[in-house]
Amino acid sequence: MRPDAPCTALGHTFRRPELLRQALTHRSFAADHNERLEFIGDGVLNCTIALMLYDRFPQLPEGDLSRMRASLVNRDTLHRHAVALGLGTALRLGEGEIKSGGAARPSILADALEAVLGAILLDGGFAAAYAAIEHIYAAEVAGAATDAIAKDPKTRLQEWLQRRRLPVPEYAIVAVHGEAHLQTFEVACRITALHIAATGTGASRRAAEQAAAALAYEQAQRT
Repeated sequence: MRPDAPCTALGHTFRRPELLRQALTHRSFAADHNERLEFIGDGVLNCTIALMLYDRFPQLPEGDLSRMRASLVNRDTLHRHAVALGLGTALRLGEGEIKSGGAARPSILADALEAVLGAILLDGGFAAAYAAIEHIYAAEVAGAATDAIAKDPKTRLQEWLQRRRLPVPEYAIVAVHGEAHLQTFEVACRITALHIAATGTGASRRAAEQAAAALAYEQAQRT
């Protein structure tokens, strides 16, 4: 894939292509890597998603908007969008990272997407970065349901338990499967007071915890 292909898909043409090259450079490849751009990208992503949610949900309080934003900018969501853009094939990685499958590693892909957004901001200004982020997230934000996104499974379960004066659930990793760059986590969610133990899986510990919490919540509704 051409290095500029992900950005072409986002509707941005770089006037300073060196910014894109840096955004796609992992620290294992060169000293002029993408971590500073990732910092900028994280900021503009959070700001843009906040604005989009603010416009989409004029009645929601700050707490719900914050939870919705967190669900949209977390590593798992960024990784999913990076894969959809084909970002892995455009990354510049050191030999060690290439051999260990770094081009498919969720953390590297998520960070690279943020770096690309940071590069777009520096190259074209806030309007260009906003347009690129809107291109990625418009469907998710437009179709968002407040009851589905405002509270993620862990938050929903914890609040349900707290309303009943029950202890918060305990989470523990049961197993980790697969190679380092393509791991699957298995996490147990236990609610001792209700004799509930649910197990969820995911590409990260956080995703597995959310899956386990969702199953535990379903079981709790039947108690």
